[in-house]
Amino acid sequence: MNKTFQLQPTIVRTYRGLTIAGTRITLFQIMDYIKANLPVEIIREHFRLTIKQVEDVLSYIQQHHDDVEAEYQKKREQAETIQQYWQKRNAQRLAEISSRSNKKTEHPAIWEKMKHNKRKLA
Repeated sequence: MNKTFQLQPTIVRTYRGLTIAGTRITLFQIMDYIKANLPVEIIREHFRLTIKQVEDVLSYIQQHHDDVEAEYQKKREQAETIQQYWQKRNAQRLAEISSRSNKKTEHPAIWEKMKHNKRKLA
């Protein structure tokens, strides 16, 4: 009786996009390193991947280059949009916080009590 083994694919599609099976690492994260011209050894060490995983990822990217590149660009645009949103929101929030009056004048009794306790500790 022959036993047949069904190999699991290295690349799977999840809600995050194309992902290395059994990890949370997306191909788009790997693409950032590839675009930065980093050596394969650094990619493998940084993500703690096996040689086979790296070979499969690079092979998949090469075989499906146009599709992967299009999806990569879409993810980059989404990330940029999200980053701009949060930068704008944080800038507005920081401006709002800095425009508030001095906190010491809002609660003088509390600040006095804190100063008194600080003196006692010193």
